Amino acid sequence: MNFVKRAGTSLRARKSKTAALLAIFVVICTLLLGGFLLQTAAARQEADAQRSIGVDVTVKQKGFTPVLADRLGAFESVNRYNTELAVRAGARNVVPLTSDAPKPGSTKAGGKDHAPEPLAVTGVRDSGMLLPFSYGSTKITAGRGITPKDADADVVMVEQRLADANRLTVGDTLQVRSADGRRTASLTVVGVFQDPTRDPSEWAPPQELPGNALYVPVGTAQQLGATGNPTVVEAVYRIGSPERAEQLHAEAERLLGAGGFDFRVNDKAYKDQVRPIQQVGAFAGLVVWVVALAGALILGLIVTLQIRERRAELGVLLALGEKKWRLIAQHAVEVAVVALPAVALAALGGHLAGQPAGEAFLGGQGDEPVAAGDAPHAVKVEPATVEVELAAVGKVAGTGLGISLVSTVIPGVGILRLHPRSILTDTE
Repeated sequence: MNFVKRAGTSLRARKSKTAALLAIFVVICTLLLGGFLLQTAAARQEADAQRSIGVDVTVKQKGFTPVLADRLGAFESVNRYNTELAVRAGARNVVPLTSDAPKPGSTKAGGKDHAPEPLAVTGVRDSGMLLPFSYGSTKITAGRGITPKDADADVVMVEQRLADANRLTVGDTLQVRSADGRRTASLTVVGVFQDPTRDPSEWAPPQELPGNALYVPVGTAQQLGATGNPTVVEAVYRIGSPERAEQLHAEAERLLGAGGFDFRVNDKAYKDQVRPIQQVGAFAGLVVWVVALAGALILGLIVTLQIRERRAELGVLLALGEKKWRLIAQHAVEVAVVALPAVALAALGGHLAGQPAGEAFLGGQGDEPVAAGDAPHAVKVEPATVEVELAAVGKVAGTGLGISLVSTVIPGVGILRLHPRSILTDTE
């Protein structure tokens, strides 16, 4: 009889033991599938966290120009970056805010300062990367922030107090003149923000009042600067992981010169959010290995007991001329036939319980805003999505068949050393 047919006959004849073997295999395959799904979900969430959080690297240098900042931002490891220029500008069609406290040497409150540049203008490439905005302390109350798409646009963000005093809303036009008075820029208000910083209790010039702060694109700030090429105060580059900081540092040395710049890495947000996800992924990998080894050991013991119980059957088959390798193959087929429906049942269980289990392990990693520096970061990682994919089922099937092969071949080695007479006469 063909050993495959003989395996089917044996399984039907031992229904209770076949059911027990199936139950064991279902447990093993379910745990394996859970480990694979958790690994995949952790890797997906880690990638999302790297894209949304990343590691912020701040670069400062005397004479750091926007051109050099853009060249460094074009490096392949940089996902997002912002450059920051600080200039002063004069007001044309708006009235700047003034301090309510008396100016030193004056007895009147609200002393006027006729400084030619009463507005503090900051040129940015991406306002969302500014610390006050990313931490959430400074909020946009109307409109939007400045993005890289605004590089060639004449747009501006104004503070809420200046907007209220001059009745400015999104879409209005704000005219400012350069520090040397030679150029005038007409800027469209695209956003209104609210800075929580209070006005100083003592007198301060208008350009130092938080309400007189404006944010414009870097190109606009360059046009308004007193010099033809104002330098960058600082540039912040977001990379995927701390390991890439060394690559960025090497690129900065190539562009800016070795040792001639300040390079600071802030990876606290990354560590707070990504490292726990990596630990979950490592734990899932450990679960897979433990389950595979334990499953092979348990099934190996079961097959060993079955071989001992079926010694008479083996002796008769060997006496009839059956080859030893075919007897081992029969046991392997019996276990493999049980493994396949176990994989299907495990896949069904993973589809029903995979998402709740994934949220239990990974859901808490993205529930709270992560910390960066000394303030809460506004970035939030989305909860992990656990899906039973064909690749994961294939891994479970391959691992399960590998376990079935190992658990039958190793115990079956003993059959190769026996002869029909020794099997039939051995009563143990």
